[in-house]
This record gives sequence, C-alpha cells and structure tokens, in this order.
Amino acid sequence: MIEMITLGDLTPKAFLRDYWQKQPLLIRNALPGFKGLLTRDELISLACSEDAQSRLVVQKNGRWQLKHGPLVDQDFERLPKKQWTLLVQDVNHFLPSARELLSRFRFIPHARLDDLMVSYAPKGGGIGPHFDSYDVFLLQGLGSRRWQISAQSDDACIENAPLRILKNFYPEQEWILAPGDMLYLPPKYAHNGIAEDDCMTYSIGFRAPSYEELMTQFLVFLQDRVSAAGRYADPGLQFQTHPSILSSAMLSQVRTILQEIKWDRKDVEDFLGIYLSEPKSHVFFEQPAEPISLRDFIRLVCENGLTLDLKSRMLSGRDQFFINGESISAGAEAYRILVKLADNHELMPTKIIDKETAKILYEWYENGYIKLKN
Repeated sequence: MIEMITLGDLTPKAFLRDYWQKQPLLIRNALPGFKGLLTRDELISLACSEDAQSRLVVQKNGRWQLKHGPLVDQDFERLPKKQWTLLVQDVNHFLPSARELLSRFRFIPHARLDDLMVSYAPKGGGIGPHFDSYDVFLLQGLGSRRWQISAQSDDACIENAPLRILKNFYPEQEWILAPGDMLYLPPKYAHNGIAEDDCMTYSIGFRAPSYEELMTQFLVFLQDRVSAAGRYADPGLQFQTHPSILSSAMLSQVRTILQEIKWDRKDVEDFLGIYLSEPKSHVFFEQPAEPISLRDFIRLVCENGLTLDLKSRMLSGRDQFFINGESISAGAEAYRILVKLADNHELMPTKIIDKETAKILYEWYENGYIKLKN
C-alpha cells in the first residue's frame, strides 16, 4: 500500500477540517527525497506527443505568448534562455510513477481528482499571477520556485493577454520551495510562481465543476431517461385578438407538463458516476490486438493480479461501478472485489474469482480499461 503524502504535523482529518478549501498551507519536506518523476528532456518529448495536452508560455518584452501542443522540437530551439514555461497535463496517463504520486493524496475522494500537471521553467519562468477555480497541491521537484500568494478579491486581468493574468497582484506571503516542499492552495487564491533556477513543479489538481456545468450536464443526462406519454393539445382553444401572444392557457399547460420531469438519488448517483469518470475528449484506449481467452485471463488474474489502465477513471456507487463513463451493476461478491480495484487502482493476486466478477473484468480487459500484471 502506497503511503499518503506528509502534511507536516497534521493528520488528513485535521487538514480537511482546518485547511481544505479554507486557507493555504506550506508543508516543508512533504515528500522527503523527491527530485521529480521525469527529466526536462522527457517532459519536452511528452509535450511533442499527439496524445498529450501541452502549452508553451513565453514572456518577451513585457508581452505574453502562448502556444498549444502538440509541440515540435523547433519550438524549443528558438526559446530565450529565461522567462518561459512548459506545462503538460495528465502526466498520470503516461507514467505509472505519476499515478503512484496521485495515490498519495487518497485522503481526498477519487471523484474530486483531476490530474497531475508537470511544468518546467528556467530562471524567471512562470505563467504570471492568476486565480485557479480548483484546489491544488504544488509539489516542488527539480530546482526551486518562489511562490507569492494573496487573498485579494481584485480579479481584473491584463487585456488581450492569451492567459488570464492578473493586472493588479498584491502579494501577501512569499516562500521559496525546494525539492520535496509543497504548497496547498484553495480555490480563488491568487498566486504567482517564479522559477529561481531550472525547476519542475508537480501540480496535483482537484476538479470543481461550476453549478452551470453540473446543471447543463445533468439535463443532458436526463434527456435519455425522460419518457412521457401524451402530446400538447388544446381542444378548448380560444380566439386571440393578438395571435403572437403566448396565452396563459398554453403557459399553464406546458408548466404542468414540465413538472412531470422528476429524478431521485439513484439518478443523481448515476449522473455523477458517469460524468466524473468520463474520459476527456482526447483520451482513447488501446484494446488488445489478440485477446487471450477468458479461461487464461482468469488464471493470470489469480496468479499475477491486474491494474487499471493509466487513463482509466473508476468510481463506485452503492451497488454499481462507473468506469470511463460507463456504469455496471455488481452483486455482493463482485462488489467486494471490484471496490478494491476502484480504491487502489489494482487487484492483487487472488485465489478465486466468481463468474460475475470474471465476466465484468474480462469485458474491461477487452475494452482496454484494465491491464494484466506480468
């Protein structure tokens, strides 16, 4: 079992009670000996991959420039020596060690986790002072970075900049983070990170959908589940002097019809599980070219265990599971086994697997959602 990240003298319960979404927290030596998971060149190589989401931010002559990936080698040959930053999202989709790092934050539910973003910057590099709308842990890898933060409410941004960079930033606190140090920031806390030397920062971000996004997506979800007999009718239609007016009778009838749209706790659970486990639009799963037989699959699971594909997202409900935007019900025995996979992202070798669990796992194996261990 992977150990959780060190929160200084705080227990996870104390951190959630006193700091989570309330106030910043600086944690020195949160991950002793941490130097990072990949090199500068490896991050650049990843940024040039079509499967990765990357951004290159350059500050030149007081102006900001932004280029979205996939990047090419030539993009890095023309860069100045200072004041630029490379950011790569979803590094946990590519490195098992990145998933292991995220597992150290399991004191926060998987449903809230977004991704691991890794940034590289030479001296003076950064993306300017800004707000985030989500919680983030900023873990320092290679080098050191100066962080300035502010609880300011002024959110005016520089006009015509390609990023939302604050026009007026009033730093209230400042620290230099060395390898293994970590800074937690709640949403809407202004911050500015500046590289003191060649440095890499690991940003563990947590998803926080807006009310509007949740409402919109829930209505989209409901449209496939709503069914109602009948059709609008007005056999008692009255003559109108102004035919363009929406009559009170029509408004009343449609209001009554719309009140028939109902949902319950199960609908909300289904929506959240599907919505929060849905892969991002650029994510695709590689299916096995020549799947082994169900019998061999069960034998290998029992002997070696299995793991979620690095791109898979899996959540659990009362009696069902959600994986990559799909839902599946599970009986008591299947639930007992599969919840371990959902919690830990892997199943250790086991003596026996019941038929229902085997069927579910084999289907996920064929879809590329899980991988057998060697």
